[in-house]
Amino acid sequence: MATERIDLPQGTLDLLILKSIALEPHHGWDISQRIQQMSSDVLQVQQGSLYPALHRLERRGWIKGHWDTTENNRRAKYYRITPAGLKQLEQETRSWRMLVTAVGGVLETS
Repeated sequence: MATERIDLPQGTLDLLILKSIALEPHHGWDISQRIQQMSSDVLQVQQGSLYPALHRLERRGWIKGHWDTTENNRRAKYYRITPAGLKQLEQETRSWRMLVTAVGGVLETS
């Protein structure tokens, strides 16, 4: 049985990227795989969305990229979260949880 995939609500990709690199740096492909894995294959981030988001986060100073060699001996840009990115992750996480609670409350109302 195939797992149903859903589109990401607008604005959540930044949060997911920040969360996926909060513990250690990862390159783009690995970030998309981590998000897919952490979501039990429900969320799948396409390159056409991922790389513009990574560039946007880098411009905002929330992540920093550096070039390195992957485990497969290929060059890739690895991204790490910055102190400003950690603050943003905390803020976005609080906002997301409030939104989920509020929407859940509305959906549960008879």
